[in-house]
Amino acid sequence: MSRKYFGTDGVRGRANATLTADLALRVGMAAGLAFRRGEHRHRVVIGKDTRLSGYMIENALVAGFTSVGMDVLLLGPIPTPAVGMLTRSMRADLGVMISASHNPFDDNGIKLFGPDGFKLSDSIEAEIEELIDLELSKRLAKPEEIGRARRLEGVHARYIEYAKRTLPRNQSFEGLRVVVDCANGAAYRVAPEALWELGAEVIAIGTEPDGLNINRDVGSTSPAALSAKVREVRADIGIALDGDADRVIIVDEKGHVVDGDQIMAVIAESFRDDGRLSRDGIVATVMSNLGLERHLADIGLTLARTSVGDRYVLERMMSDGFNVGGEQSGHIILSDYSTTGDGLLAALQVLAVVARHERPVSEVCHRFEPLPQILKNVRYQSGRPLESPSVITAIAQAEQRLANHGRLLIRPSGTEPVIRVMGEGDDRELVETVVDEVIDALRRVAA
Repeated sequence: MSRKYFGTDGVRGRANATLTADLALRVGMAAGLAFRRGEHRHRVVIGKDTRLSGYMIENALVAGFTSVGMDVLLLGPIPTPAVGMLTRSMRADLGVMISASHNPFDDNGIKLFGPDGFKLSDSIEAEIEELIDLELSKRLAKPEEIGRARRLEGVHARYIEYAKRTLPRNQSFEGLRVVVDCANGAAYRVAPEALWELGAEVIAIGTEPDGLNINRDVGSTSPAALSAKVREVRADIGIALDGDADRVIIVDEKGHVVDGDQIMAVIAESFRDDGRLSRDGIVATVMSNLGLERHLADIGLTLARTSVGDRYVLERMMSDGFNVGGEQSGHIILSDYSTTGDGLLAALQVLAVVARHERPVSEVCHRFEPLPQILKNVRYQSGRPLESPSVITAIAQAEQRLANHGRLLIRPSGTEPVIRVMGEGDDRELVETVVDEVIDALRRVAA
């Protein structure tokens, strides 16, 4: 079912263009009405990252929620996973995070969490979508029942303590020099503070947000700045979060990037050795490297694959009882502790392994040799290129050529008219050849 407002991760759009104050107001009204269940005083917590448009969207949401009788607790800039945690721990009826994650400052989004701290199901989002376009004036609260709004103090300390408690009580990172890149985003206060309280020597970058510089040449999608800083100060490890801190990328002492696949391998083996792995395997998406799957098989673990998107990873984890999962991009979900991806929690687990083994990060975090992976995109104007007979034939021939030595993944983008073609295998030249053949076939019908 196509949806008008909600995408794969909440409502998202260009600030003051597609995501306006009016839309945010109506999202607040609609979500508030959808979660008015029972006669108790209802409350919603709202967090945000550091985008300039966050002020506008926050105030519009407050107006929407209070107009239907919900009290609002404002958290200020704080990571997305903290909103999920606080929604549940504060017995709120709803949680909201204002963020467009790793996107540039001029995009923004509204992510919604239910009272259990999990992102909303498709059915509830559909219910809210229907309400957004309705005339709601007759469903507003009576004057004496309008909600109140106030800003909460101390929420950063609550999240830091929560993060620290995911580690053993006596865990210390003393002796480790850590560079943390907060992407000028939501974790610019909590991440350096948490690491310092755990004993690390902390050098922080990306901690001077001005409303416009979130994710600009910093953070998990731009790790060059972190790599350079790690080499400059001779740090033991670098940690890069994204704008809302729900994903993480590691940099070793040599400045080399460690992606989410390697991070999942480190955590999975650590959890298995400690008896904390709930099943003999983890969950990842179809984009995770085949090298990860082979490595896990070598140590007796399985890899369950899902469609791209952390919500699909979480759904599989919850349905099948896994407690470790994530994406190559750095969304790491540790469901024993968090209801969504949490970059800081994942980084702390990696640091604990480094501290325990007293070996360089380049050794600890290199669990397998990734297979060559080629990803190319084809933009099309209209129609369904993947249904073309010539494209179907090209894909079948490519898959036959890779056979048991690799794999081919072709999928349409969920947000733009683009077909993504990914191939990986033991032979880079062969992978490049088969990907190019599929790309050529797509271009002939997409032109």
